[in-house]
Amino acid sequence: MVIENEPSLGDHNRRDNMTDALTMFLYHVLDTAGEQGDEAGEAKPKPKPSFTCPLIPPKIPDGEKVDFDDIHRKRMEKDLTELQSLIEAHFENRKKEEEELIGLTDRIEKRRAERAEQLRIRAEKEKERQNKLNEEKARKEEEEAKKKADDDAKKKRVLTSLHVTGYMQKEKRSGPKKQTEREKKKKILSDRRKELNITQLNEDKLREKAKELWEWMHQLEAESFELQYKYTRQKYEVTVLRNRVSDHQKM
Repeated sequence: MVIENEPSLGDHNRRDNMTDALTMFLYHVLDTAGEQGDEAGEAKPKPKPSFTCPLIPPKIPDGEKVDFDDIHRKRMEKDLTELQSLIEAHFENRKKEEEELIGLTDRIEKRRAERAEQLRIRAEKEKERQNKLNEEKARKEEEEAKKKADDDAKKKRVLTSLHVTGYMQKEKRSGPKKQTEREKKKKILSDRRKELNITQLNEDKLREKAKELWEWMHQLEAESFELQYKYTRQKYEVTVLRNRVSDHQKM
């Protein structure tokens, strides 16, 4: 559309407002694209790309005829071209950053696997070392136990030999074995206890034998009573003497 007359001030203001609105819309599109890309896969937040779009007002040729539609179209094409360049540059940088992030992740995983392998090898070596130490300790304990058993056996043989030798020498020195108190008591009882031979005795002889045994038992009971009384009196006298000695020591 060609305007033959000079445009009015209202037309200029409307076109300037449309241009400003388009510029703000382009800025908003760039900001929205950058924020969505950052939220989708960035490991760390990146600062928003800042750029300055040089807006040079078009020169109005001298004369009465001005094609504002052509000026507006060229300005829109220029803005769209710059916007496309910025978008392509943004996604190119985004692709490089993703590749760097993938490479960093691969290096971290590789390092982690190497570290795990090192720890496994170290644990196996430590286990082998502990097993060797335990085996060496068990071997030493077994040798010490065997040595101790041999020493005990030698000592036992020596003591047995000494005991046998001492016993034989004691037997030689002591001569015949002495009679113990128990054996003496048995001998006295066997002498005092006479064997009864009543198989060939008649009734009168049996009566006489029974009377004799009863008298002998009565005599033994009397002797036992006298001995018991004598023992009690002697015990009393010993107690009295001990008390006197104790009182004398206290004085």
